[in-house]
Amino acid sequence: MGHRQSKTSASLKAAALATAMLAAAGCSTESAPKGDKAPEKGAATEKAAPAEKAAEKAAEQGADKAAEKMAAEKPAAEATDAKKAIKEQTMANTVPTGQPGPIPAPSDVGVPPADAQKTASGLAYKILTPGDGATKPVAADKVQVHYTGWTTDGKMFDSSVVRGQPAVFPLNRVIKGWTEGVQLMSKGAKARFWIPANLAYGENPRGGAPGGLLTFDIELLDVMAAPKPPAVPADVAAPPADAKKTASGLAYKVLTPGDGATKPVAADKVQVHYTGWTTDGKMFDSSVVRGQPAVFPLNRVIKGWTEGVQLMSKGAKFRFWIPAALAYGDNPRGGAPSGQLTFDVELLDVLK
Repeated sequence: MGHRQSKTSASLKAAALATAMLAAAGCSTESAPKGDKAPEKGAATEKAAPAEKAAEKAAEQGADKAAEKMAAEKPAAEATDAKKAIKEQTMANTVPTGQPGPIPAPSDVGVPPADAQKTASGLAYKILTPGDGATKPVAADKVQVHYTGWTTDGKMFDSSVVRGQPAVFPLNRVIKGWTEGVQLMSKGAKARFWIPANLAYGENPRGGAPGGLLTFDIELLDVMAAPKPPAVPADVAAPPADAKKTASGLAYKVLTPGDGATKPVAADKVQVHYTGWTTDGKMFDSSVVRGQPAVFPLNRVIKGWTEGVQLMSKGAKFRFWIPAALAYGDNPRGGAPSGQLTFDVELLDVLK
């Protein structure tokens, strides 16, 4: 960029880019909300804070002196503006003790070297430090990593190392090159990846994400195995003879009764655990696998859910066979599952 950013705006941009990497997966906006608890503040961040305050105080004092000289010749408003500009310039040139600056790009940032390995998808990589050789993640797992990313011109656009805080996220919720690449690593390994645009954000992405080929250095610190997916129900394809059916065509079966008293209405928010399958037994969504219950207004989801969950009481677990007309339809857009859908739903709480 042509102008110098303040430290605060640069930090905000880094946080926004980190958020952009966690590409949300799900069938539609009606899917249950997803999210992970932010990692706690690391020691590096704690150590940087006193130094950062000291730097800001020094900048403030310097700005005060410079502004006082100008005040005799300029109106008060102009002197105030000058003070602000001087402070921002001083802070822009100050890197507090314990807070690293941008990490220099590797010499091979623009193109993978001859000794880099390449997968069928076009992802190139090189192992910089081997791991334990045993603890490897799969796509559904959460991973803890340190990473730095550069564009082909050597510009660093994001770094958990600079922030002093490792990133934690589900491996199947990020760009394709990360999902594929990190599965090639084992715990403790450090690898360099050259990720083509079609496995990253594309050539001309929106929202400030970097375009084109991206180079990442990634260190795999830990692997948190995802819960095993629930078993596919034997009656996933069609409701059994003992299932109940409503006038709308919704079929359901009580698997575990609830308290019998605390029932939601359409305007309530509910907290649930759920898993959904298509009629061929393919699981398309599961809060159980994510390890995070979903909370949402009951009148903001598919019709089959709005009707069905009102039949439950707190603590109950039901199986629903939801016809296409009460789900996403037979030919939905945006990758949502089509046709009849089968859900196991556990009503954890009703939030009035």
